[in-house]
Amino acid sequence: MSCAFSLLESCHLPCSRYLSTTFRFSRGWYQMQRPIKHKTLCLCRNMQTFACELVKASYVPTPQTKPKDQSLAKVETIGAFQKLPMVMPSVDIFQSASRKAKRVLPTKGIANVAKRERNRGAKQLDALMKELAVPLRGYIENFPKRIYLHPYERSLIELTFGAGNYEEVLKKVDALRKKVVSVGKEHASLCAKSLSKKEAEERLTEGLEKLQEIFKCEGQAIDDLLYIAKTLRAMPVVDLEMPTLCLVGAPNVGKSSLVRLLSTGKPEVCNYPFTTRGILLGHITLDYQHFQVTDTPGLLKRCDEDRNNLEKLTLAVLSHLPTAILYVHDLSGQCGMSPSDQFMIYKEISERFGNHLWLDVISKCDLLKESPVVFITEDREVDHLELVKYRKIGPEGALHVSVKNEDGIDKLKKKVHELLMAQMERIKSKRIQDNIEVA
Repeated sequence: MSCAFSLLESCHLPCSRYLSTTFRFSRGWYQMQRPIKHKTLCLCRNMQTFACELVKASYVPTPQTKPKDQSLAKVETIGAFQKLPMVMPSVDIFQSASRKAKRVLPTKGIANVAKRERNRGAKQLDALMKELAVPLRGYIENFPKRIYLHPYERSLIELTFGAGNYEEVLKKVDALRKKVVSVGKEHASLCAKSLSKKEAEERLTEGLEKLQEIFKCEGQAIDDLLYIAKTLRAMPVVDLEMPTLCLVGAPNVGKSSLVRLLSTGKPEVCNYPFTTRGILLGHITLDYQHFQVTDTPGLLKRCDEDRNNLEKLTLAVLSHLPTAILYVHDLSGQCGMSPSDQFMIYKEISERFGNHLWLDVISKCDLLKESPVVFITEDREVDHLELVKYRKIGPEGALHVSVKNEDGIDKLKKKVHELLMAQMERIKSKRIQDNIEVA
């Protein structure tokens, strides 16, 4: 009974009445020694249970959550490449692990020489195995799976390293880790079973050489992962919340020159096609507002199956990033592609990405003459009014600019600013709509 009343006294509920000096339980009547003022205690048949975890010697309720479904894992936003771990060269990993393993001493208090030597050998092999396996496991865990990346970054991985190569390198690194653990445990066990000091030393040497041989033969996977990490970290990070202007067009039409003029980006400018070897990012500041500008590789007149990775990179930007498009045309004949071919590319891209905000620009207008430029391969008698008009003045409403003479540049900057402000409104509207759908 004393235990029962101690439990009643420990309950911190608001005091409301005196409990009777006599309590009736299931097996009879029990008389109290004295009346005591107690707090009200309500006894219920239906009890609720909850889980607790021990935190600093006190139990804290823990919410019971359902197991996470890996298939519902959240897709990463852009910027996952900057979170990649630093990968050490395979040679440095082995040398560092070897130095740490050699400093491992046998357990103190072992008087027998043979026992002490086999203890030292087993501990050193185990230490070497762990020092090699732990960083490899860290790489496997911290390099993101491609299915959880943003679609744009997935495209970058595939177009930069080829289909499946990213996953293949990670599999090789994991296979190397498993082999190191298996061989390390095996030779540590053999060393621990040695019958003499000499045998223990031989087993230790054999184990060290075997691990070194494995790492030397299959360590190339780590160096490949190092190259992947360095390449991906160097990729420009596009802010999805910041309005972005993407320059698109055929090779050598003057996109890079316009990027240098409009933004802080400094792409290479040369008089040959495919100067831009990747996505180059710059920034524009207009009226104290910041915007992004991307320069993309040029597009050729051909179907998607025949396009190279540089062209596919341009299409990936337009497909997966919320950008406004500044399409650049060159009717002067200096880019190496006829206006007719440029017209065909322009029609294809405008139909595929017509939902993007759009601005057309005719570059190198200082080189244009009164008569249109006609290539030998073009049919002068072609009965296509839109194409004939395109050869003369380009698309309807296009701005004519010249980087060399700075003709039309001020008007271009004004139009670009208006385009980016419209893009900002699009981004805000989409964000509000996404929040409503989530709510």
